[in-house]
Amino acid sequence: MKAMILAAGLGIRLRPLTDARPKALVTVAGRPMIHWVIARLARYGFTDIIINAHHFADQIEAFAAAYDGPGVSLTVSVEEEILDTGGGVRKAAWFFDREEPFLVHNVDVLTDLDLTGLMNAHRASAAHSASGALATLAVKGRKSSRHLLFDGAGRLGGWRSDVTGETRLVRPMADPVTPVPFMGVYAMSPAALARMQEAGPFSIIDFFLELASAADGGRVRAFRAEEARWADLGTTERIAAAERLFGTDWFEEIG
Repeated sequence: MKAMILAAGLGIRLRPLTDARPKALVTVAGRPMIHWVIARLARYGFTDIIINAHHFADQIEAFAAAYDGPGVSLTVSVEEEILDTGGGVRKAAWFFDREEPFLVHNVDVLTDLDLTGLMNAHRASAAHSASGALATLAVKGRKSSRHLLFDGAGRLGGWRSDVTGETRLVRPMADPVTPVPFMGVYAMSPAALARMQEAGPFSIIDFFLELASAADGGRVRAFRAEEARWADLGTTERIAAAERLFGTDWFEEIG
């Protein structure tokens, strides 16, 4: 199976740690944060992984070249300009098979999410070619200022910001509407890549909302993972909190 790790960001919230290295190589529990994402992907059978890079991309390339984890092949997609979370996936479209779904994982997310469950849920929905999911998003109820809005069938229909009060609905939604935060991990079918028409940088959330608004809307589904632990690694304080949340034994088990 194939996967992508989004690692091109500048890591502004992690400065000064990212003044001389990319965010992906900032240490968490004694190893670069990207190590933990790769190790988790490998445990779930993802053998071919592409990593996008921009900030200190040469260091990401050196890491990938030196990586000796068994059964994993790493490829780096270098972005001369940051293409954002959607543009980066579009640039890497050549890497993915035409038939098999793939997984995308933010590098600054640490989670024990059941990746097999996510992929199986996506495949089960995608099998319904006329109405099945083109993307399946891992979501979890937690404290957050931004929420995706899903209907009772788990279909994406909008987005809400608790900071600005903005609500963006892209299609009619019958009650109950459930607001739930995105976990930064999702499965996608290659057919979705053909619908990425925008050139240059764009947000993957905007793309998901575009898919949801199409005539065959409902092609973006939720995968609820309330039992999963989840941590944002975007600041030094949050890295320390993640180390406490997962604990030494978990990191040793993952390796």
